[in-house]
Amino acid sequence: MAKNKEKVGNKIKELDKTDRKIIHLLQKDGSLSNTFIAKELGIAEATVRTRLKRLIGEAYIKIVAVGDPHKLGFGITGNFKIKMDIKHKDHVIQEISKLKEVIFVNLMTGTMDIDADFIVKSLDGLNDLIYNKVSKIDGLVSIETSLIMKQIKEDYAWGTGYDDDEESFV
Repeated sequence: MAKNKEKVGNKIKELDKTDRKIIHLLQKDGSLSNTFIAKELGIAEATVRTRLKRLIGEAYIKIVAVGDPHKLGFGITGNFKIKMDIKHKDHVIQEISKLKEVIFVNLMTGTMDIDADFIVKSLDGLNDLIYNKVSKIDGLVSIETSLIMKQIKEDYAWGTGYDDDEESFV
């Protein structure tokens, strides 16, 4: 099977070059209009609209506004590395995911089982999150908390896994 095709059930879904170019443009600026994308790619606006609806509907992409937590009033951003009793995996994941302060949750391989990012307004908020919420979850073995001192890089324009290295995009 070619590397730009994905088998879903009995059907093969394909991200063609046009889909990938649309994704590339939106990864750089998610607010681009369908009209602008159509002009950039030399295709009809209706084609962009249809493809974008499919890409979103089939969960290839999602379009969201990514804010700066500090400018939006959150004084502390950080990360939890969590070791859990594997027998309680589903419960721990469910409870961590429910916390409004937790913005990303990933099940991991390696020495820690869960990697989770969080945002809070203050040290009081961090104290509440750690001691009144996270530490009370049954099945937790240990938690390591790290605070983000300075974000060095944030980049969402990674392309797709179907891109050829030598392939040039807009």
